[in-house]
Amino acid sequence: MGQALLHAASLYAEASGRAGGPAALAQGLSPLDGILVPTFGAFDLAVTFLYPFVAIRLVSEEKRNGAGKLLLQSPAGILPRLAVKLSTLLVFSLLAWAAGLAAVLFWTSAGGHVALPELSNLLLGHLLRLLLATGVAFAAASVCDGAASAAIVTLAFTVGTWALDFVAAGRGGWLERAAGFTPTAGLRVFEHGELRLSVAAGFLGATAAGIVFAAVWMKSWESLRRRSVRSFLVLAAVAAAIFAASDLRSSWDFSEDRRNSFSRADEAALARIGQPVVVTVNLAPEDPRLFDLQRGVLAKLRRVVPDLTVRYAAQSRSGLFESGGSYGEIWYQVGSRKAMLRSTIEPVVLEEIYRLAGMSPPDSGGGPSYPGYPLRARLDGAAWFFYVAWPLAAGLAYVWTRGFWRKRWRDVPARAA
Repeated sequence: MGQALLHAASLYAEASGRAGGPAALAQGLSPLDGILVPTFGAFDLAVTFLYPFVAIRLVSEEKRNGAGKLLLQSPAGILPRLAVKLSTLLVFSLLAWAAGLAAVLFWTSAGGHVALPELSNLLLGHLLRLLLATGVAFAAASVCDGAASAAIVTLAFTVGTWALDFVAAGRGGWLERAAGFTPTAGLRVFEHGELRLSVAAGFLGATAAGIVFAAVWMKSWESLRRRSVRSFLVLAAVAAAIFAASDLRSSWDFSEDRRNSFSRADEAALARIGQPVVVTVNLAPEDPRLFDLQRGVLAKLRRVVPDLTVRYAAQSRSGLFESGGSYGEIWYQVGSRKAMLRSTIEPVVLEEIYRLAGMSPPDSGGGPSYPGYPLRARLDGAAWFFYVAWPLAAGLAYVWTRGFWRKRWRDVPARAA
């Protein structure tokens, strides 16, 4: 986190004109993108590649040394035991956030701006990502014979979600809906300053399914067939729950620059459209225009239009070998009226949708624009804190908890006597 903060702050200062060159547009300098997301992105790397080994060990170690069989004879059930493990993991994992919060303090003490709603939403996303990783790790450890095998299964799950993100890009349909609940895609929503009820519900549902799945396989006295049937029912239930959660349309935009929203006047007008809106996009997944359309128009339309359907008509990934002259066309249909555009600019698209819906464009009112927060300051002392003081404190804490120094201090009075 310290390395991420220092690198991000250096780039942010250069964009603000610290090196003597021209400064970027102030409206494009957002602390959320420039500082908070890359800093806490280090926490996501730890959760992806390091944290699963810790969570797996809590379950696999009991299977290896036989303690799990002894604990089965205790009054506590399997689910309460897993809940205790989850609570312990959360407490010590959240301690890692202290480094991120220290980074935020360094940034604010240098004069940097932080919007609390943006920061809180980002932390919520990382918390849900942590819970999902715990559910997957518990499930893998309960099925596999050893920690190494469980780690391979967990890594395979992670790589599989990356492959799903790549394959589903721009495809539409159920594949795109499923890809929206992968850990990377779900966390990206929070990093953009948006809280989607569907993503939060999907993450929580998958976490609960992983813990229940682990509890099923930890009942070693039951037959393999019975555990297999129950685990299949758990997976089917979570798949159905995530599919149902994808229809939840409630979302909140916590970004200070309202990047995920139209103007309030446009949102109120679009919410009054009582007819189905269908958008047919003939752009390939690797076409930059599709990315602009999805971020600038389609994602915002999904938040406010009651009945919206998006279809992708392109047959290739690059669009270089599309037959016919229809490539690049974007068809908008409101009710029975249709029109074609090639532009992905927000005002042009909104004007066409209003025309098809038979509505007059609302007066946006010219509200205040996002000011941006350029900053050329240096984070003095941050390198010493993260590279020297923090590792030294962690090392001393480790030695102290091992009882080495406490034993030495207890022996001092005896030696003195």
